[in-house]
Amino acid sequence: MFHTLHLATTLSKEETYLSLLPQLKALIEGETDTIANFANISAALKMTFGFFWVGFYIVKNEELVLGPFQGTIACTRIRCGKGVCGTAWKEKRTIVVEDVHQFPGHIACDAASQSEIVVPLFDKDEVIAVLDIDSEYLNHFDETDARYLQQIVNLL
Repeated sequence: MFHTLHLATTLSKEETYLSLLPQLKALIEGETDTIANFANISAALKMTFGFFWVGFYIVKNEELVLGPFQGTIACTRIRCGKGVCGTAWKEKRTIVVEDVHQFPGHIACDAASQSEIVVPLFDKDEVIAVLDIDSEYLNHFDETDARYLQQIVNLL
């Protein structure tokens, strides 16, 4: 089935998320394959916001393993508690990092990344994956991103 996102370019960040949410819901509705849904969500977020890097890491055994993404080559495996992704997994919470160089233990998969947000996905109370988004700009992410990205992962 063919899908096209319809977004006005003059919307605020919040208005863009509000416009995007029902379109993402329609895009993944009825699709049971997690990888396919992760791929489409990554592409839609990259296309909509122009983020530097957008993707998912999936919990496999005791590591986060790279899943579908849009952007430059990425780290393949991340241990629990390591870097922003591993910390979000371990602490079971969304983490917004204004300057990745100030985050203790940050994993520099690409030196161009300056800020980051990581949102965990849950099955019951266990983290099964994380949505990781990087920006080439400092202070790119805020509470608006955290709130709406959580709503997006809840669709999954």
